[in-house]
Amino acid sequence: MATRRPRPVHQMTEGQFEAMFPDEDACKTYLVKRRWPKGIICPRCGAVKVFPVGSMPFKWQCYQCAPDQGYRFSHIAGTIFENTNKPLRQWFKVVHLMTTSKKGISSLQIQRQMGFGSYETALNMTHKIRAAMIEPATKLGGIVEVDETYVGGKDMWRHWDKKSGGTGGLASGKTPVIGAVQRKGNVIARVLTNVTAKAASDFVREVVSDKVSLLATDDWSGYERLKKEYPHGVVDHSKHQYVVGAIHTNTIEGFWSIFKRGVVGTFYKVSAKYMPLYVASFSSKMSAPKPICPFPSGGR
Repeated sequence: MATRRPRPVHQMTEGQFEAMFPDEDACKTYLVKRRWPKGIICPRCGAVKVFPVGSMPFKWQCYQCAPDQGYRFSHIAGTIFENTNKPLRQWFKVVHLMTTSKKGISSLQIQRQMGFGSYETALNMTHKIRAAMIEPATKLGGIVEVDETYVGGKDMWRHWDKKSGGTGGLASGKTPVIGAVQRKGNVIARVLTNVTAKAASDFVREVVSDKVSLLATDDWSGYERLKKEYPHGVVDHSKHQYVVGAIHTNTIEGFWSIFKRGVVGTFYKVSAKYMPLYVASFSSKMSAPKPICPFPSGGR
């Protein structure tokens, strides 16, 4: 069933986090209030008539979807925290570390800082959190900048058996990513299979409102077809144009810079398979306001 995320809260300092989440019960109470601000509902069928299990705190019973024996669920049912043996406070702490690190934090560093016994534990947690940060379809408005880039190491630094032999773009073996940013607002970025005019146009139509005041791009010909649908402004970098009045792509290019520095300086290498998760993580951190606890607000 379709769900809508609760309003994000602003990024916390270390002291604020410790004061707000001093123990496990504080985390559980926060999660319940954020998931079900209008009252507990069954995550399986959406029934509002549920009954607390007296002997088991933070557990409820629903008889609408299971009339005979009842369906028992907890505060973490249907969330990224389900089926885990880690305390909720540790999950919250990992989310806090990931969202407050501007250039990202590696799973290895999470393992060291949290004292986890295995790297796989940290890796699974961070991947689940990054997946939860993938925003639902959102239309950007106002002034929106769109740009594309390629992420990956230079061919000259690869081992001889991993060289692509190309000189640029997909031929270089890098991963293409396209992004849109609303000035002083959210960032939405996506990994592409191929950078084509159709792929770029489809992305813009999906994430950008047709009522924007300005759509700013560079002079790539793939954006030409958007002129008929949006108030489109272009800066021609080949002519050393970078700012023409309100028209520029500096904001999205700044996001690419932070993202690439994070990949190189923190993660060293990100495979194309997991690139969408890292793109979503950085997009979430660069959007305003900053989310502190990503999870569904209702059912699954």
